[in-house]
Amino acid sequence: MKYEPIPLEFNRLPADEMSARAEAFRQKMERRRSVRYFSSDPVDRTLVEQAIMTAATAPNGANRQPWTFVAISSPEVKRRIRIAAEEEEKLSYSNRMPQEWLDALEGLGTDWHKEFLEHVPWIVVCFAQLWEPVGERKLKNYYVQESCGIACGLFIAAVHEMGLATLTHTPSPMGFLGDVLERPKHERPFMLFPVGYPTEDCTVPKISKKEAGDVIIWR
Repeated sequence: MKYEPIPLEFNRLPADEMSARAEAFRQKMERRRSVRYFSSDPVDRTLVEQAIMTAATAPNGANRQPWTFVAISSPEVKRRIRIAAEEEEKLSYSNRMPQEWLDALEGLGTDWHKEFLEHVPWIVVCFAQLWEPVGERKLKNYYVQESCGIACGLFIAAVHEMGLATLTHTPSPMGFLGDVLERPKHERPFMLFPVGYPTEDCTVPKISKKEAGDVIIWR
């Protein structure tokens, strides 16, 4: 498909405004934390939609936009997801994960119990579209993992920006999500996000991030 070229909407900002924006956004994202204790307080559907549509602005391979986001508020479906996720996670913690991985997780206090999957008002699951059905053909998608990863990053930022909390949850294996949510064969579950407010007594591990000198190499 050939796309018609249109002018880029871009406003060049003064250097001091650029610096202020960069610092403000970095500080805001530094305050973002993965939450495992969610309130059952309702969250308006339009907020979830806005976060998903922000994710859908992500750059992606050949503009195939190889993602589907399924937003779940049904108590019955959330319970089915929790039960299936806990079954897989229990197996992972008991005999799938090597000891080195378990040791790395120990300090974070995570285990196979996933009560938040029922308590949270919304679960959003990103599915990666490996290909797109076009009649009898299978239209190949490109850079699917990378595209979905970028989209999920934008989703997390959008949720945090609007004043909600989330968690990247990837129960392994995740095939049960396709079954529970009745997704077609060309879609694979990529990442699961509980979305809501943290509980008033929510705690998170006291962790630190690497300094600039540990993550940037200037050449």
